[in-house]
Amino acid sequence: MLRVHSYESMGTFDGPGLRLVVFLQGCNFRCLYCANPDTIEACGGTPTEAAEILRMARDQKPFFGRRGGVTFSGGEPTFQAAELIPLVRALRAEGIHVCLDSNGGVWNPAVEELLGLADLVLLDVKQAVPERHRALTGRDNTPTLRTAAWLEEHDRPFWLRYVLVPGYSDAEEDIRALGERLGGYRMIERVELLPYHTLGVHKYEAMGLEYPLRDVRENTPEQLDRAAALLREYFRTVVVN
Repeated sequence: MLRVHSYESMGTFDGPGLRLVVFLQGCNFRCLYCANPDTIEACGGTPTEAAEILRMARDQKPFFGRRGGVTFSGGEPTFQAAELIPLVRALRAEGIHVCLDSNGGVWNPAVEELLGLADLVLLDVKQAVPERHRALTGRDNTPTLRTAAWLEEHDRPFWLRYVLVPGYSDAEEDIRALGERLGGYRMIERVELLPYHTLGVHKYEAMGLEYPLRDVRENTPEQLDRAAALLREYFRTVVVN
């Protein structure tokens, strides 16, 4: 039984092609800019049989084409790694491409097995500088960087995703730290530079919570162009989403 927060059909943002995106409940990070604070608590969501998600994927498979498939996001999907493993095996047996969108911050034998099963991992690296990562997420970035190293060592393709948060992850030294740490990894197929946004602020208001970055403004086009140019010094393919 999986705890599911929500679904997105025909998603085009979380992996290649058209995708069924399954947002799972529970997260170990406390990112200051989290757009989905309602996915954080592990006890939330709707208990869902894996067979139901498999049925949805089968129904939508004709729309996936050659590149699409299913993406498990969150929250943090590795929170439920043991429950996901048989579902991912079943999806792959049906010829359905599987992405895992993860912060890389959970590690145990089930997570290792799950990473080995996924066709593609979307690895969200919040910050490459340890102390600035703690300030932004409340957690250490050592597990995330270890996950990146494991994917590289085991020939598992992955995309890097990096949110450009003004004042928290947009300084030149922040971006160069990411490039210097991961720029030589051959299994990184692309880097997605994600603009900071405030689309989730209304959720904080609905939950009676204070949004921590209320005074932070969204990126200017010039800031995004500058960050992308820096990243291209280290990575072959950089996309601004």
